[in-house]
This record gives sequence, structure tokens and C-alpha cells, in this order.
Amino acid sequence: MTTDWKDIPDNVREATQVLWDYHNMHHELRPTDVGIGLGSHDLGVADYTAELFHKGMFPIIVFTGANAPTTVALFPRGEAVHYRERALELGVPPEAILLEPRATHTGENISMTRQILAKHSIYPSSVTLISRPYQQRRAFATSKKLWPEVDVVCASRPISLEQYIREIRDPLRVLHMLAGDTQRVIEYPSHGYAITQDVPPNIYAALEHLIAAGFTNRLIRGNS
Repeated sequence: MTTDWKDIPDNVREATQVLWDYHNMHHELRPTDVGIGLGSHDLGVADYTAELFHKGMFPIIVFTGANAPTTVALFPRGEAVHYRERALELGVPPEAILLEPRATHTGENISMTRQILAKHSIYPSSVTLISRPYQQRRAFATSKKLWPEVDVVCASRPISLEQYIREIRDPLRVLHMLAGDTQRVIEYPSHGYAITQDVPPNIYAALEHLIAAGFTNRLIRGNS
């Protein structure tokens, strides 16, 4: 399949838009105790975390993430390390950044961030989770399962699907990962990894469109 977004079949693009909209939690930004930048292939997470810091949305940042197969070439020193370097370039003072460089999935992002904060005697009552746009819902569901006492605000760069794909320059990566994130929202509650969320019928249908089109690389092993 071509990597040109405009050449991807209309029904797949429409299904992708449905899922993109679903994953946006539409939380209103408000000040919280800590901003947590979740590692991924998207350096824009670091950009937006720095922007929110400068707007006074939180006084301290934790960047969390080691590497995944999809990020090791992009961020050879680890996602969190590269995010920190980017934030420093954008004027965030080093003393405002804590680093969690070991997490390899969202559950570890949350649990290991809690450990790092506790080591610094920081026990937040509220956090802002900054993620790639289509990770918001899964990040929220995971955090509410593993850190239920904390008030969670989800945030991502305010950007359209089409603009995001133009910037990422890899629509196939986005579609594979979007299918995987959606499947995890559906499946993870039964494994105890996340809280249950409402999944309307059109979300199941859109996911099936992506799976039928071959976007299966990021699905949970054993599913097709």
C-alpha cells in the first residue's frame, strides 16, 4: 500500500477519522501538580509538554519511556531522554524535569512515574498526561486503573488527523498504531490493565475496516 495519505482508500481514511475523534478525550486544560510526557514516536509530545509548562499548567515534568521497536531508530538514547533534550532546547529549566527512562508500555509509564515522583517526595493529587493524539483514551483508562486516586487531565497537540499525518510523514505507522490503541481500549479492561470505557458500535466497525485493510502490526498478539 502506498505511503501517500491521499491514495489510501476513502473508507479507510473515514474509519481512521472516526477512531481519531474517539481517542480525543476533550478534557479542558487546567493547572495540575505534574505534567507527564508519555514516550512515543512523536516528538511533538515534548513540544506540547514544554508549551504547557511555560503556560503555568504544571510546575514539574516527568518524561517517561525507554524504546519500542517503532522508536529505537528515531530516539536511540530512549524516548524520555530525547524528550528531555527537546524540552531543554525549548527553555524548560533542567531542575523542572524528572526522567523515567525504563518504561516500555503505558502501564509502566504510569507505575514507574509514580515511583520516580515518590523518590522525590512528590505525591500529586492531579496530573496532566501529554501523549500523541490517538493515545489519550488508552492513557486515561490505564491511569485510572493504576492510579485511581489522582485527577487526570489528558492533553495532546490540538491538531487535525490530516495535519498530523503530514507532519509525521508515515501514515501507515499511524494507522497500524491507531488500530492497536483502539483494540487495547477494548481488550485491556478484561486483563485488568485499564478501566472499562464506552465503545460505541461505530468504533468497532471502524476498527474492523482498518484490520480488514491490513493494519494489524500493532494488534495484541493472537488477534487479527
